[in-house]
Amino acid sequence: MSESAPHTSARRVGIVLVSHSAAVAAAVAELAVGLAGGGDTAPILPAGGTPDGGLGTSADLITGAAKAADQGAGVALLVDLGSAVLTVKALLAEGDELPEGARLVDAPFVEGAVAALVTASAGGDLDAVAAAASEAYAYRKE
Repeated sequence: MSESAPHTSARRVGIVLVSHSAAVAAAVAELAVGLAGGGDTAPILPAGGTPDGGLGTSADLITGAAKAADQGAGVALLVDLGSAVLTVKALLAEGDELPEGARLVDAPFVEGAVAALVTASAGGDLDAVAAAASEAYAYRKE
């Protein structure tokens, strides 16, 4: 009797969380995985801070995380603020630093990360992942 291949072989959208803080990016990734049910989720990787552990953004860390998260279905990049946006926009403009299909997603950082991961893990394409993350702006907290 042969066993079927595990679901992990499916190509899913990867997610990269770009923050000025390595701790914030890692914590949001951990939270998203936990709220998405853990287990077999789409790849979600933090790219926070600078290579020396300081606050800021690093093109090298972002590029490395995007390449590691890429399964061939696109990579959604969610950013926290300011220079993180500018760094990702510069990498996208260069055209050859990030994997093909990498996209900056305009979404709230925490809620967007959770929505993006749930959608990517369910097999949503890059458009669906970006839409789910962006729709998180409408989440009411009152």
